[in-house]
Amino acid sequence: MRVKYNRVSTIGQSGNRFINDTDKYDLILLDKISGNVAFKERPQSLQLIKLIEAGKVNDLVVEEFSRLGRNTGDVINTLDWLDQMNINVTVRNVGLQSRPNGIKNPIWKMISSIMSSLYEMELQNIKERTTVGRIVYVQNGGILGRPKGTNEQIFDFLNKPLSKQISKCLDKGLTVREIGKIVGVSSTTVMKVKKLKI
Repeated sequence: MRVKYNRVSTIGQSGNRFINDTDKYDLILLDKISGNVAFKERPQSLQLIKLIEAGKVNDLVVEEFSRLGRNTGDVINTLDWLDQMNINVTVRNVGLQSRPNGIKNPIWKMISSIMSSLYEMELQNIKERTTVGRIVYVQNGGILGRPKGTNEQIFDFLNKPLSKQISKCLDKGLTVREIGKIVGVSSTTVMKVKKLKI
């Protein structure tokens, strides 16, 4: 079985950027979750893992290493596990395969380690640029947050898809930090749902 695994960071993203891939796959999976969430903790990844453990998957295709994660350690552990399961991993944007024709690629480990590190560094750079951009915006008179005079009804807030997802995680007993990473929201948002839910 040949499986394509896609990931986008937020629920608001559609995954349309993967539409250019016209290759044939037996199954296409899409996770809408932060790259900070470990690969083995994502909803669609869990489905993929079950198929791999059942011996049904031979090939896994991803657009780029960052679709597997933005944490170098997690990506390397995931790739090692896939290698142990004899899965040929294809990374489309660099045209690299881990086991072309069933034979281990000698440069796979080196390239995957370097690329994973670069994607983790890119994430840190994005966070830094965003923080600096917010600071400059506020210094120039900009105001962050909801416009003054607007407020959202509690019922409407708690019925948003993200709020419902946070609520389910709270019911499972996950910590505020864990929920923030899984859902892709700030701890403040999780705390707001927790407070209003009671």
